[in-house]
Amino acid sequence: MDKLWAPWRIKYVTQKKTKKCIFCKIFREKTDSKNFIPLRSVHCFAVLNTFPYNNGHMMIVLNQHRKSFQNLTDSELLDMNKTLIKCKSILKKILKPTGFNIGMNIGKVAGAGIDKHIHMHLLPRWVGDTNFMPALANTKIISQSLGELYKKIKKAI
Repeated sequence: MDKLWAPWRIKYVTQKKTKKCIFCKIFREKTDSKNFIPLRSVHCFAVLNTFPYNNGHMMIVLNQHRKSFQNLTDSELLDMNKTLIKCKSILKKILKPTGFNIGMNIGKVAGAGIDKHIHMHLLPRWVGDTNFMPALANTKIISQSLGELYKKIKKAI
């Protein structure tokens, strides 16, 4: 069996599991560099996904713990979308992707890992970024560290 060295995953594997919302936790901590939060706005914040599907995978997270998308105010909806647009622009400048996936997973059956706190995903995409590794080896390669990417995003902001 082939092995891919991924020491950053040990934190995820060994961390104490909690029933508390990770988004609420990092929102309150105010340690943005530790939590990879490059941007905060009035109603939401942007955070790098620490277990990304692709390099540059960000999430736009509502500050308030809300499960239902339908209950958001117009101000919250506008702020989330403006933050999404700003983050997309920054990632376009820094990483130069050829496309993006933007979406929300509403509910566990839809793929939401955190299904009780509204958030949007922003994933940069490149031609050929899906290759044989996920299909044959069940492995995804992320080519840049979160710390390095976080610094570039903060500099661009």
